[in-house]
Amino acid sequence: MAGDERPDELTDEGALTARFLARIGERVRELRTEKALTVQQLADRAGVSRRLLTQIEHGQANPSLVTVTRLARALGTEFTALLDDAAPAAPITVRGPDEHVLVWSSDAGSTAHLLASTSRDRSADLWRWRLAPGDRYQGHADPARSQELFHVLSGTLTLNADEQWAEVGAGESARLDSDRRYSYANEGDEECVFVRVVSLTS
Repeated sequence: MAGDERPDELTDEGALTARFLARIGERVRELRTEKALTVQQLADRAGVSRRLLTQIEHGQANPSLVTVTRLARALGTEFTALLDDAAPAAPITVRGPDEHVLVWSSDAGSTAHLLASTSRDRSADLWRWRLAPGDRYQGHADPARSQELFHVLSGTLTLNADEQWAEVGAGESARLDSDRRYSYANEGDEECVFVRVVSLTS
């Protein structure tokens, strides 16, 4: 189905989880205080409103992942680093299932777990997604030259970017230029499970 054109009928659905937002808000506030930045100064650096930043710090907003990433970068880090208490002390770090962070979920039962990310100068995040039948996720543009990689474990994933649509079936892999609006959808009758690697540029 690659190359088919369809109207942009996908909307922002689902939400970042309350636990994730509370954790992020606390770390943003800690780092802002450590860097002696006022709320207004950090908001200006990140290109967000002072009101939104205040709500994020108190876990009362539902920002996009792009907004969280902008805040992290304005603080000199990446949003996944906000989830880590400290840099790993050993060359191998193993995370158990209970340490996978549920970042996004929808009313339909879809979920996105952050499994692991590279440390220091972060270049990639590893995710496991479940999309319920008929569910969708609308992404916002990442920084220029950013990309995402997908491997579908079960079901069929429909990707969209620049009015191009492509179906990725179980056992298939795909690459997506994510420096533009994009979306994931499950138009099938069964759950779609896939692994996603996000590579953001600075």
